[in-house]
Amino acid sequence: MCYQKIQRLLTSIVLGINLLFFIIGLQGNQIIFKIAIIFQVFVIIMLVIWAFTNFCPSIWFLKKIFPPCNWKE
Repeated sequence: MCYQKIQRLLTSIVLGINLLFFIIGLQGNQIIFKIAIIFQVFVIIMLVIWAFTNFCPSIWFLKKIFPPCNWKE
């Protein structure tokens, strides 16, 4: 598997876990709800940094372990 696909999968997993935290938080658990908000703000900040600087720490790290995707296949 290539690093671009792994990064997209990891982002979707993080957003899915965050959605679960929001649902649990809406059922009355204030601590989990606050964690969900902090988690979501972190993801947003990382995406904004990636948009403006073209630097994503997860891609930088995954590039060192996995090969790039061969989109022509």
